Amino acid sequence: VDLRLCTLEETELCFPQVNTSCKKHVRSHSEAMIIYILLFSNSLLTVVLNLLVIISISHFRQLHTPTNLLLLSLAVSDLFVGLLVMPFRILLKESCWILGDLMCVLYYFLAFITVCASVVNMVLISVDRYVAICDPLHYPTKVTKKRAQLCVLLCWLYSVFYSFFLLYENLKQPGRYNSCYGQCVINVVIHVDLVMSFVIPITSIVVLYLRVFVVAVLQARSMRSHITAVKLQSSATVTVKKSELKAARTLGVIVTVFLMCYCPYYCVALSGYYIIISSSAYAFIVFLIFLNSCLNPVIYAFFYPWFRKSVKLIVTLEILQPNSCRANVL
Repeated sequence: VDLRLCTLEETELCFPQVNTSCKKHVRSHSEAMIIYILLFSNSLLTVVLNLLVIISISHFRQLHTPTNLLLLSLAVSDLFVGLLVMPFRILLKESCWILGDLMCVLYYFLAFITVCASVVNMVLISVDRYVAICDPLHYPTKVTKKRAQLCVLLCWLYSVFYSFFLLYENLKQPGRYNSCYGQCVINVVIHVDLVMSFVIPITSIVVLYLRVFVVAVLQARSMRSHITAVKLQSSATVTVKKSELKAARTLGVIVTVFLMCYCPYYCVALSGYYIIISSSAYAFIVFLIFLNSCLNPVIYAFFYPWFRKSVKLIVTLEILQPNSCRANVL
């Protein structure tokens, strides 16, 4: 009986040969399969969708616009989430981290950079759409390719320095917050992360969305008040109104999806509850954050007809033909 108890106790340890080893968080087979299937399918879909966006914008010359440069940057950050960050989550098995303390910190460092870059890119795209809708006459002079490239560069530099600042203590001494061998735990100032990664971005997007919505309402009223105006003027007003309402709906979807994916993580973090890194609740919260990187290309790209045309040309391998980069996709 004692031998059986000893064997059972050893099987519950991550590293039975180490006295300070962490214990495994044992899941049922069905629960583990559901978690791994969700993470793997989300990772694969994220990579495929964002690759389609990257190939489309990079290949076709008609798509080399300031707005699409921001979309390209967003797709690259989301691609890294699906290609590098998600697979490491799949490698986490029974709460045992087998890659060492340094790789643990580097994993979170990469995760913070890519997720932060994704959020900042969303804000930049919202600013771009705000200027295009609310100040269309000055948009070509205010938003140029060079300025868009500079914004993308600053976005990634900010993401790297912010992640380094947030994880400095962890990078300086990897594993200092682990309570046992085989654990992957980091310590961040959650209130700083909350303000910089959630409150400021979502506030910016909401304010821009409300401004766009107000402009759309004003245009609708202007159209009704000038109903007796010349036909050409009325037609132009209707066109503007439709464009603004479409942009308002798009930004509304952005806000809703962003809140849906990020609110659970910050609500739990601020509540003070500790969630085991391999628990089902933690897996679900992380899955929601990763899901945002999968939905971004759907929100930003699938709403545009040029993306559907580009995907058709990519899938049918017509992009391999000479001068395909000059194809008309608009």
